Amino acid sequence: MTDRVYILGGAQTDFSENYSRSNKVLFDLFQESVINGMNDAKVEAPDIDVGHVGNFVAELFTGQGMLGGYFGHVDEGFYGMPSSRHEGACASGSLAILAAMADLESGRYETACVTGLELMRNVSGEIAAQNLGAAAWVGQEGESARYLWPAMFSDLCDVYEERFGLNYEHLAEISKINFANARKNPNAHTRRWEFSDESFTQDDRHNPVIEGWMRKQDCGQVTDGAATVILATGDRAKKHCRMHGFSIEDLPYIKGWGHSTAPMLMSTKMKKSHGGGYVFPLTRKAITDAYRRANISGPEALDAIETHDCFSITEYMAIEHFGITQPGEAWKAIEEEKITMNGALPINPSGGLIGQGHPVGATGVRMVLDSARQTMQRAGDMQVADARTVATYNVGGSGTTNVSFIISTE
Repeated sequence: MTDRVYILGGAQTDFSENYSRSNKVLFDLFQESVINGMNDAKVEAPDIDVGHVGNFVAELFTGQGMLGGYFGHVDEGFYGMPSSRHEGACASGSLAILAAMADLESGRYETACVTGLELMRNVSGEIAAQNLGAAAWVGQEGESARYLWPAMFSDLCDVYEERFGLNYEHLAEISKINFANARKNPNAHTRRWEFSDESFTQDDRHNPVIEGWMRKQDCGQVTDGAATVILATGDRAKKHCRMHGFSIEDLPYIKGWGHSTAPMLMSTKMKKSHGGGYVFPLTRKAITDAYRRANISGPEALDAIETHDCFSITEYMAIEHFGITQPGEAWKAIEEEKITMNGALPINPSGGLIGQGHPVGATGVRMVLDSARQTMQRAGDMQVADARTVATYNVGGSGTTNVSFIISTE
């Protein structure tokens, strides 16, 4: 990478709040996140040169599009600021960050405000599932499922079972870890939830089946939420540090990134990877591209990972695709407790999508924000000891859009 893109600060909303029940609307999510993000970064609206918004389906959930126009209503200092919206299903926020990085690296601008958001708890579960189904090929897959995405990722479990063997106990352990981590997160959707030992078993009463392999505790949460990060070029970051009396060495930066796009149909992806090692070779490519650009060899250079666990099987897959284990052997890292908070490489200290929640368009931004806080030793009760380099993996659709970042203060 040529010039470093630094993270000056950011903020997220409380993912446990149901905004409709609080008589709030989509703009309230946006405004709260942007204002608190600027305050955390110690910048004001006139300091921001360009805005980028990550959002998947605001039109379906709220009828609202044109989200970049919200900036001018947050603060008069944004009046006339250029802004763009980006969509890649659950990876929309990461695409917004990539676009902002390109703006800064090109020299067009020095600072960018990136906000991801989604309001989804204003409709029933079945309507939410239908809306979110837009990330699959409508009319071509998942037609017989009541809940499309649990069914699609249950199909992925079938693929793992056929190719490598799969034990549900390992999936349940992933969920158990993420819910436990979320209890320490003051913004987590599930931080106050209570579970019994049977909650992480194949007990139909305590952990009911949603679709196929996927039970209630295997699923990420339908969440209202927003997250913001303020990005800056190296020169602008240095000025910012001098102004506020701290060292640029203390600021996290985006050390590497990877982005790939696979064909939309899950069946096409599975045909492409049949007979090979990695189930999603383009997921592996996005992650290894991030390693390469960051000039690191692999997971041994990481202190923690924030990964996409829309379902437990997605994190199971990510363990292998990060290179923590060989394909088909993610269960080893789980049994060795490698991915726990006290393990060699903690995964989702925030609670992930299962524990913290999944406001779709916000997730990629939230991952980068949480990773940045880890590297600044500002993660509170979620802090991984001495974390300096953290990776993210954010996926849209059934492994269609893949984005990985390496965030570091080293």
